[in-house]
Amino acid sequence: MTNALLDMYQQTHSDENNEIHLGQHVLAEFFECDPNTLNSLDKVEKYMMDAALECGATIVQKCFHMFSPHGVSGVVIISESHLAIHTWPELGYAAVDLFTCGSKCDPKVAYEFLKTKFNSKNASFSELKRGILSPETLKVAQEPFKLMSQIQE
Repeated sequence: MTNALLDMYQQTHSDENNEIHLGQHVLAEFFECDPNTLNSLDKVEKYMMDAALECGATIVQKCFHMFSPHGVSGVVIISESHLAIHTWPELGYAAVDLFTCGSKCDPKVAYEFLKTKFNSKNASFSELKRGILSPETLKVAQEPFKLMSQIQE
C-alpha cells in the first residue's frame, strides 16, 4: 500500500484509537413493524432504495422477491457494498444488513430511515468494523471483525 493510500484510509476510516478499517457493517433488528409494509414488495423495495440514497450511497443494482404466503427478501447493491433485508410480516419483524465501505456513506443513517419507514416501535443494531488494517504490515489483519457499538432502542 502506498503512503498516499494509507493517509487516505487513516483520514476516512480510522476510529478514536487510530485503528484503520475498510468498512462498517450494521446488523439491524426491527421489531413491532407495520406488517402491511413488511409484506409489500413495492414498499420494501422503495424504502431500501431510498435508504441507500439517504445514507449517501451509489446504487448499482437491486433484486427483490415476494414469498408466498408472505415476506420479502431483497438486496440493493451499492458501489460502497450492499443493503439486504428479509421480512417476517406475520411477526412484525425485519432483519437488515447495511454494509458500507468508504467515507461517503453512513449505514446508521439508513438504519434510522428504515426504522421510521417500517414504523418500528422497537429496534436495535450492532455495528462492526470490517477489514481491519494492520498498521505494521499495511495489510488486512487476519482477525475477526470488531464490534464498534451495540444499540437497543
